[in-house]
Amino acid sequence: MQLLIATTNHKKAGEMAQILGTALDGISLLTLADLPPAPEVDETFQENARLKALAALRFSGMPSIADDGGLVIDALGGAPGVKSHRFLGEHTSFQDKMARILEMMVDVPEDLRTCRFQCAVAVALPDGTLLEYEGRCEGRIAYAPAGTHGFGYDPLFYLPSRACCMAELPPEEKHKLSHRGQALGLAVKGLKQVLQEMPIETQEFRSPGS
Repeated sequence: MQLLIATTNHKKAGEMAQILGTALDGISLLTLADLPPAPEVDETFQENARLKALAALRFSGMPSIADDGGLVIDALGGAPGVKSHRFLGEHTSFQDKMARILEMMVDVPEDLRTCRFQCAVAVALPDGTLLEYEGRCEGRIAYAPAGTHGFGYDPLFYLPSRACCMAELPPEEKHKLSHRGQALGLAVKGLKQVLQEMPIETQEFRSPGS
């Protein structure tokens, strides 16, 4: 069986494949980069994972998995939230995005720097099955970026329980507690359950033209 990761973000795709690949034996993972150009889907938040998975399924005919997530900062009224990737513009570097956040929070005290990473995951199957899961990781906005692992806002996301920023954790440690690791872990369990209950002859989905 093949499973399409419905994203064009190569860093996100790599992280999702790293998490899923160790848990889904016998399932081949593809991304939208492996197929002809797909139609664009506007991002929102929870419901957007569903929209992206369903759009990828309609486009490819293949079982598809998608996520949507972002950084929610309480002191900024939930920003950047659903606009995490587009904050200050899609082509603005995350270094600049994080610098701007630190400017906006320069006078915010430690106890009010609470934030969380949130992630929604949707799995869309050709038989109409739609699986949806969520994960979240609580933390605080650091006073300065730290670490070189991960991507996005990871260097600014401080984990009190680990006394370090998310970007200071190696991938295997990050995936155990991250919002994406939680949501994809639930998706793996749900997908395995569906496959166990599905007749063996219907498990091999094929993409259009195959």
